[in-house]
Amino acid sequence: MAAPPVRPAGILTDMPPTILITGANRGIGLELARQYAAGRWQVRACCRQPERAEELGHLAGSAAGRVTVHRLDVTDGKAIAALADALRGEPIDILLNNAGVFGVSGEHPGNLAESDWIDVLRVNTIAPFMMAGAFLDHVKQGSRRIIATISSKMGSIADNSSGGRYSYRSSKAAVNMVMKSLAVDLKEAGIIAITLNPGWVRTRMRGAGAPLSVEESAAGLRGVLDRLKPEDSGNFFNHDGSVIPW
Repeated sequence: MAAPPVRPAGILTDMPPTILITGANRGIGLELARQYAAGRWQVRACCRQPERAEELGHLAGSAAGRVTVHRLDVTDGKAIAALADALRGEPIDILLNNAGVFGVSGEHPGNLAESDWIDVLRVNTIAPFMMAGAFLDHVKQGSRRIIATISSKMGSIADNSSGGRYSYRSSKAAVNMVMKSLAVDLKEAGIIAITLNPGWVRTRMRGAGAPLSVEESAAGLRGVLDRLKPEDSGNFFNHDGSVIPW
């Protein structure tokens, strides 16, 4: 196993790198927490209901203190601010916005409720922006300085040939733009902002017939994050490292 990244001289060199992951209770988020902990990172694993996140709890209990579980509803601005305050002064090398929802099935013109659409936008689009703002100082203190959001190829306008899934597609297209703007606005601070497509993965959210396992997807995403350079900021990366058209 490769050694963990090393902080540059003068930036808390005695501390392991830290990643904060939202939606870490299952699927890709849980597997990323597992893989980063195995790589000797400090993992701040966030989810809405820690008491129901049995697998995450087991991981935290067996990870030799490298995984800390935090209660967080990403649609609650006060909760986001409270967690940022609780972690004040702690460098975060990677802020990974993984929490997401797929929306209701069978969407088509005339049957998509406005409230359902807004709920998807709150989680998939607005929450990553609010997280970026709340944890900006933490990321600035880190050595990697990465803000990454799990998007989807379904948010690519150029790739859309099948239609449907209005709330999910639009929320992911919108968060792509949010992260692109963050890449521009945070360039002077040396922060890399990107979106990531995990691929079609066998999770409860995406279905049993998907070609990728969570382990394969998470390993690919880690590889992309490990290789990021400042000039990569503002891009939309596939789990295999290729760039996806907007």
